[in-house]
Amino acid sequence: MLIEIKNLTKNYSMGENEVPALKSINLSINKNEYVSIMGPSGSGKSTLMNILGCLDTPTDGIYKFKNVDVNSLDDDALSAMRNKEIGFIFQNFNLLPRLNALQNVELPLVYSGVPTAERKSRALKSLERVGLADRIDHKPGELSGGQRQRVAIARALVTNPGILLADEPTGALDSRTGEDIMRLFHDLHQEGNTIILITHEQEIADHAHRNIFIKDGMIHYDRPNENKKQIV
Repeated sequence: MLIEIKNLTKNYSMGENEVPALKSINLSINKNEYVSIMGPSGSGKSTLMNILGCLDTPTDGIYKFKNVDVNSLDDDALSAMRNKEIGFIFQNFNLLPRLNALQNVELPLVYSGVPTAERKSRALKSLERVGLADRIDHKPGELSGGQRQRVAIARALVTNPGILLADEPTGALDSRTGEDIMRLFHDLHQEGNTIILITHEQEIADHAHRNIFIKDGMIHYDRPNENKKQIV
């Protein structure tokens, strides 16, 4: 079991009131699963993503990642887990504009204290993996939207994380480029990566093998995707 969540709740304080964002969530995800999490605005999917990514902590309940009780970790341990075990991929890429592609991909390894030579070697291999070995010296402003997202994916992969957590990864891309990125996710899953995809688009969710739908802070359904989109 890679992820295990039991009776997880999350409340936010609004003045004197407690507003529930997640209500008694139960969820497990195994290694090499490809899961989509969908839901309307305000459903709780972003809150769940933040907890899965160790960016936020639950109010109550259990979250175990690789059998480690995440709720028991201090800030330094949480930061180390985020950096090593979770590869984040965001809608707006979150690349540093003054750094080239190779330097952007190196960043998680810089924070981990990996020596320079190893860092550059691993970053190059990660860029090769997403088909951008010929763009390593290009800065984000010199790359297309699809290429910038590939750099972001390479950065997420460089630490060999336990999961890839992708938040609306095609939201800033045109439909054709978005399909190219989803094809890359398919290939990464085939290579053994665990992918958790946060999206509000059914067409994107249909690439996953398992669909979870959240509504009003609760899991409305969690089922295999019988309409999985075929990659050609």
